[in-house]
Amino acid sequence: MVKDGSKHIQSLRDGRQIFIDGRLVADHTEHPAFRNAVASAASLFDYQAQPQNLEKMTFASPTSGERVSRMWQLPTSLAELVERRRALESWAELTCGMLGRSPDHVASCISGMYMGLDLFERHSAQRASAVREYFEYARDRDLYLTYVIISPQADRGKDASQQSDEYLVAGVCDEDREGITIRGAKMLGTSCPLANEVFVGAIQPLKPGEEKYSFTAMVPLNAKGLKILSRKSFEEHAVSQFDSPLTSAFDENDAVLYFDEVKVPWERVFVHDDVQLAQAQWHGIPTHAYQNYQCQIRLMVKLRFLLGLAKKIADTNGIGNFPQVRETLGQLAAETAMVEGMVVGMEASGYHYGKYFVPNTALLYSAMVLTQQLYPRFVTTLRELSGGGMIMLPSSIDDFTNPEIARYIGLTQRSPATDSVGRVKLFKLAWDAVGSEFGSRHLQYEMFYAGANMVTRGHAFRTCDWARAVGLVDNLMSRYELPQAEPQKIT
Repeated sequence: MVKDGSKHIQSLRDGRQIFIDGRLVADHTEHPAFRNAVASAASLFDYQAQPQNLEKMTFASPTSGERVSRMWQLPTSLAELVERRRALESWAELTCGMLGRSPDHVASCISGMYMGLDLFERHSAQRASAVREYFEYARDRDLYLTYVIISPQADRGKDASQQSDEYLVAGVCDEDREGITIRGAKMLGTSCPLANEVFVGAIQPLKPGEEKYSFTAMVPLNAKGLKILSRKSFEEHAVSQFDSPLTSAFDENDAVLYFDEVKVPWERVFVHDDVQLAQAQWHGIPTHAYQNYQCQIRLMVKLRFLLGLAKKIADTNGIGNFPQVRETLGQLAAETAMVEGMVVGMEASGYHYGKYFVPNTALLYSAMVLTQQLYPRFVTTLRELSGGGMIMLPSSIDDFTNPEIARYIGLTQRSPATDSVGRVKLFKLAWDAVGSEFGSRHLQYEMFYAGANMVTRGHAFRTCDWARAVGLVDNLMSRYELPQAEPQKIT
């Protein structure tokens, strides 16, 4: 079933417990801290439900025959992988890549797990059945999923089991015939106000003795005992769409989730009491590949947006033809094309995991390393191109309502490419993208979303074809030796 935006918003009115600014929110879909982001999420579902987009954005469910979102498609060929990517790319374009945990992200994780049912079968037929049934359940109901898969920061020199509170990190505190009970905290609950259910698990490696933390489960965000502790809302403090066009629309929010004795039935438990499977579910099957493939599609679009913003800033300032500026823009264009090329390359050189087609992981992890470096550079370059232009702006749209102030705005906000309103509009957008609280959060988000630098580079190291690279060196070195010295003549 493909739902539209109104049905998605209605599905979010479920009595979940979201806390912000010292209060429990009654209906977060109408609360000024969340309502615009909720509407932006709903617009994605509206887009895919439009008749002219059904073929691009949906496919027929193998079980019900109804149209379902392509975020749940399980490609068996390059053509199907590209078909799925084009749908995800279209969604990313609606938000300029600014909705970091859009519905297709965790759906991609669950899809990768479904592709790896053989792994779950080897560990437990019951857990494999849970993955299979949940995938079909979420797909056929067009659910928006998020996840919390890292531990809260406390004493980072100690493992989860060594903390002063054994349930600081969410763990299984009880179990019975009906299911498990979870107690403790997990983060980073991005998009919890926009999503229907949350995937709870651990992506950080666990060791023997930490079995209570080695679980993976799906939990409705309105589950009894689940507390959503929201960060400050940037959306709520945005004056207007004109002043903060990104903040006002795409502040997906982040949260710490506390599980206060949350009961989860066995049919929603994918991993239980299994340290090995808790790690293998990510890297032993296509889960991690599909998860981060979606990230790179979104980042490809986001960098394309920042590239366009850089070009408009240069043209608005009348510096677009300066040689040094053309060089800068050319560098950004080349780097954007690199990411696009790597996305296409990881598709074209993909491989089969069973019958499913998976992007090339060596190229995927290389792209992750590259984009972690590129995003901060793009932000810095936009600042350099803007100079004081993104700071010396009218205080708010109210300045335009005062004729005297509006006159002075017209006298001081000049451009060879647009009028004063157009210039202010562009630089308000630029500031929101790179200088506002929203922009700063995105910088931090993109620097660590795929993991710390050492983690992403470790993935690149792990998947590199070292034998091929070293073989070239060994082959060349085998062609020559140290010349034999001629015998010395004795005189």
